[in-house]
Amino acid sequence: MTNPSLNVASHLERMAAQHPAQVAIHAPIGRVNADGPTEHRAITFLELNADSDAIAHGLASIGIARGTRTALMVPPTPDFFALTFALFKVGAVPVLIDPGMGVKNLGKCLAEAEPEAFIGIAKAHVARRVLGWARKTLRTTVNVGQWRFYCHTSLERLRETGRARGAYHIPESEATEPAAILFTSGSTGVAKGVVYTHGIFAAQVELLKATYGIEPGEIDLCTFPLFALFGPALGMTCVIPDMNASRPAQIDPHKAAAQIKQFGVTNMFGSPAVIRRLGELEEPNP
Repeated sequence: MTNPSLNVASHLERMAAQHPAQVAIHAPIGRVNADGPTEHRAITFLELNADSDAIAHGLASIGIARGTRTALMVPPTPDFFALTFALFKVGAVPVLIDPGMGVKNLGKCLAEAEPEAFIGIAKAHVARRVLGWARKTLRTTVNVGQWRFYCHTSLERLRETGRARGAYHIPESEATEPAAILFTSGSTGVAKGVVYTHGIFAAQVELLKATYGIEPGEIDLCTFPLFALFGPALGMTCVIPDMNASRPAQIDPHKAAAQIKQFGVTNMFGSPAVIRRLGELEEPNP
């Protein structure tokens, strides 16, 4: 028996209906000030849901639909959140790879995943074309930007295509149906692709709520991009840090602390490297 609530995108839709004015994402405008507040762009749950609806309509119009394996190479930005939930809405299977594993390993992971579509920033498309990533399986490419940049289309064109079409009907999902392919970082060996089903995502959302007592209104500093996907599903406000997600050990702890203070961050999930850097702020001066 199918259950529409199993699709993780349904959580975003529900938050948009119940808490439309609550901020879903705080994205810094420019570099973060380590010594005080920084101007951020605030995106509400209603706005994020509407944006992902528009993109979902656009994706469907170019054939990215249920079951389409789609490599997503976009840094943690509002576009990353909107695109990921749009892919869930159409039933596509986003392929998410930690960029910190290096170019060679990225190519191996993409060869293993065999994506049919590739959505990324211009830099990712340059690497794809030069290094031949997934050349045998790709049939659709989307540049995340205003221009298509030698791709089939651009994210802005997808938005324009779907903006006037209203809400996107989220398909019912089987518990065993693939929802995403996530690759491990490869820090302890060969990077491995893990198929997440809609049932796994749904169970993890409930488990995170129960284990950590997470409720709508929590504020999360998203230092771990893949976990950030759970933020909107859990009703959390996500604060995007000023850091290179592929080099977590290089996070500026003073900037992170400034954002934590500015927004009253209540939780954070991060790699040991990030926690270690933040812990340095507590070390006494010699």
